[in-house]
Order: sequence, then structure tokens, then C-alpha cells
Amino acid sequence: MNVSALVPLLVALPLMGAAVALIAGRHRRTQVVVSIITLTLVLVIAAVLLYVVDTGDQPIAVSVGGWPIPFGIVLYVDRLAALLVVVSSIVLLAVLLFSVGQGAADGDDDTPVSIFHPSYLILAAGIFNAFIAGDLFNLYVGFEILLVASYVLITLGSTENRIRTGVVYIVVSLVSSILFLAAIAMIYGALGTVNIVQLSMRMTELPQEMQLVLHVMLLLAFSIKAAVFPLSFWLPDSYPTAPAPVTAVFAGLLTKVGVYAMIRTETEIFQDNDVNTLLLVVALATMIVGVLGAVAQAELKRILSFTLVSHVGYMVFGLAIATPAAIGATIYYMVHHIVVQTTLFLAVGLIERRAGSTSILKIKGLMRAAPVIAVLYFIPAVNLGGLPPFSGFIGKFALFDAAASVGTPLMMVLIVAGIVTSLLTLYALMRAWNLAFWREEEDSAETEARISYLGGAPAGVQTERRVIPRIMTAATAGMVVVTLALTVFAGPLYEVCERIGASLLEPLSLVQLEKEAGQ
Repeated sequence: MNVSALVPLLVALPLMGAAVALIAGRHRRTQVVVSIITLTLVLVIAAVLLYVVDTGDQPIAVSVGGWPIPFGIVLYVDRLAALLVVVSSIVLLAVLLFSVGQGAADGDDDTPVSIFHPSYLILAAGIFNAFIAGDLFNLYVGFEILLVASYVLITLGSTENRIRTGVVYIVVSLVSSILFLAAIAMIYGALGTVNIVQLSMRMTELPQEMQLVLHVMLLLAFSIKAAVFPLSFWLPDSYPTAPAPVTAVFAGLLTKVGVYAMIRTETEIFQDNDVNTLLLVVALATMIVGVLGAVAQAELKRILSFTLVSHVGYMVFGLAIATPAAIGATIYYMVHHIVVQTTLFLAVGLIERRAGSTSILKIKGLMRAAPVIAVLYFIPAVNLGGLPPFSGFIGKFALFDAAASVGTPLMMVLIVAGIVTSLLTLYALMRAWNLAFWREEEDSAETEARISYLGGAPAGVQTERRVIPRIMTAATAGMVVVTLALTVFAGPLYEVCERIGASLLEPLSLVQLEKEAGQ
């Protein structure tokens, strides 16, 4: 069997599934079945492609419609793309199951099924398209598919807060898209192509000053999407207002699409025009500002949103080190963060339903009332905080080791900042654990006096307590198992990431690409 025929299905299946789900708008069960089958098929296809490209040591390129490079659309699957599609499919499937339980329990008030499923599958198509895009314009198309679907999802329920934050989100995303499209136009005008492999060979023809302008424009566009400081101001207000499953998938995947785009362009297009010192400074600011914001929050979703920002800093840090070991560590940490951050948001969704709030100033005594939720929150929390032997510790240690091998003073500063960020992340998450799960009613006066400094922080919206369907708990537990699998199977996974790091710094030649695409 020619496995290259499977590549277009990664995008085509979710789009076809979205069409069927839209047609079956009045049949909730049909939509659920279509969505689950679609994402399961994508997961199986992505796993097959990952095995093929990893064992065969050759990427797969498909020229859609048979058009020659650079006129046609090239879909490009290497180890990095295949790995991220596999991880994304797992996350999307788990969040889908969580949302099905929530929709059934709430009568589809917060997540209207007729709208949710088509939008969710279109979002998935945009994510997969971005990961396998072989040229910058197709990457832009993936971003725009994401933008359209995410705007629908972030405003589900049409509450005042969701519409307000949705407008902010759409405006910021449009600014990013305009920058990206302008950069694409300038690149095409200067070099006559937007194919990433061709750009990697032709970019050196331009003067360094022109390369720097194009480089910075792309970095700005991707940094907005990745929520890199100081372009992360929009995220902490936008994500917490969305429904729990939407927030979970946004936090886990959308910012990582921006990070992925940064990795592609930095390693394959602009190797000879590096801005690594600037990226190191930005990574430092992103880590510190993000985690300090998390410490100052009293609402669980906002705490996680700020930790999301700070941990994007680790990925920028690894990218800026620019060695094969560092790139491999960055990929591993990205996979870890996608899974763990999503799991934490799902756990907070369970807390919100059980306690009727996500404010750590209001939630009390959940250890007795909901011990299962306590475990489901605690495991990914300590993982994100970087305690050994979890995957968070493995990823951070690998990043610090790669930085130490370079050994410059700025690298040492970043290592110290990374350790401090990790400790403060653990503090913010364990403080929330202590207050929400261990605090009893009789402890309230004394405890609230000690955390009075949080009195001015946004406390979230108070809602009624709701039943938690078993499927929501099962989906969250399944994601916790996946987080543990990242630790248990860290060896084989990290070896794949190391191979990714080595291959990214040795881009595929155009001759190989044309051969793989069947030119």
C-alpha cells in the first residue's frame, strides 16, 4: 500500500466529518458517533505515518492534485508533523468525550451540540493542516481555519463575557494573520516561492537586513499565536471564559501551533539569520512574567492560563539554544505540555461542576467530597511543576542540560529562571490544591487571612453545582493515564524527539522533496 495516499486524509476526514455533523444537526447521537469515528481514524492514520517516517527515515511529501512544486500545495509529513498529529488526535478525542458528557448533562446549554461538533472538527482540520503544511501559505490557511472555528467555540453560549473576550481574541488573531500574510507576500515577491524547502535554500540569496525584516515579521505573527510575552496579554482573559472542553483544547493545542510554526521557520528557513539572543531574552521574560501572574491569581482557570504562558517560555528557550539536543528536548517538552495542560483544564472543569466555582477563595473540602477529582488534579499538577520522575522534570532537565552544554552566561541565567519558574508553578498549583481540597470550614478564617493578598484578584463566576457524568471523569482519567505514559515510555519517545531535533537542522533537499512528492 502507498502510505502517501493517507496523508490528505488527515485534513479531508475532519472536513468531511464536519459536513456530515452539520447536516445531522438535529441528531445528537449521529454527530457524536461521526466525531468520534473521524478523530479515531485520524489517530490511526497518524500513528501509521509516524511509524513509517520514523522507521524509514524519510519524510512523506504529497503534491495535491499533481501540481509541480512550487505551484501546487505540498503536504509534508516528517517525524515532527506525524508525532504532533498523533498527540493532537489523542487530546482532541479525549476532550470530545468530555464535552459529550457535559453536553448530555447540561441539556446542551453551554455547549450546543448542533454547533459544537462541526466547529470542533473544523478546528481539528485546521490544526492538522498546519502541522503537515509544506509551504507558508498552506500554513496560513491552517491558521485561518483555526481562527474561524475557534471564534465560534470561544463564544458558545453567547454570554456577555464570552462575546467580549471573543472579540478581543478575534482582533488579536486578525492582527497576527495580517502580519503573517504580509510576510508571505514579501517572501514570495523576493524569492518567487513559499515552499519551505525551497525557502531554506534560497533565503541566503537575500541581504541579511532583508532576511531580518522577514524573520521578525514571521516571529511576531507566530509569537502572538503562541502567547509569547509581551504578546500574551490576550490569553489569560480569553481562555477562562469559554466552556471547559473548549478551554482545555485551546490551552493544549492552539498555542502549540504557533510554537510549531516558530520551530519550522527557525530551524529550516532562517538558520543563517538567527535571532537567538533576542529569543533567549523573550523566553526569560515569558517564563518569569507568566508564572508571577499565576501566583497572583485566585481563580483556577486564570492560574492555569498564566502557567500556560510561562511554560511557552521553556519552548522558546529550547528553540533559542539551537542545538539538535535542545530542539529534541523542546519537542519532548511540547508533547508533555500539550497533554498535561489539557488534563489540568479538564480536571478544573470537574472541580467547577462539583463545587460550583473555580475560585480557590470559595472552594473548600473537596478531598472528602470528591477524592477522585483530587487525584485527577494532583498528578498533572505535580507533573507540570516538574517534580521527578514525571515527564515535566525529564523535559526541563533535558532543556537545562542542553543549555549548560553551551555554557554562556545568558544560558546560565535562563537555567536559573527555569528552575525558579518551575518552583513557582508548583507553589501556585499546590496552593490551589491545599485550599480547594484540604481546607475545611473551620479553617476558613485563619486561611483567608493568610491569603488576603489575593482579595483583589478576579474570582471567576459562581455557578450552581452540577452532576458529573461518568464519561467526563473517565475522559479526564484517561488523559491522566496518558500523562503517566509520557513518563513510563519517556525513553522511546525521547529517542524519537532526538531524531526530530537532528533532522530539523538538516532540512530535506528539493530533489528529495520532489522525489517523495512523485514529481
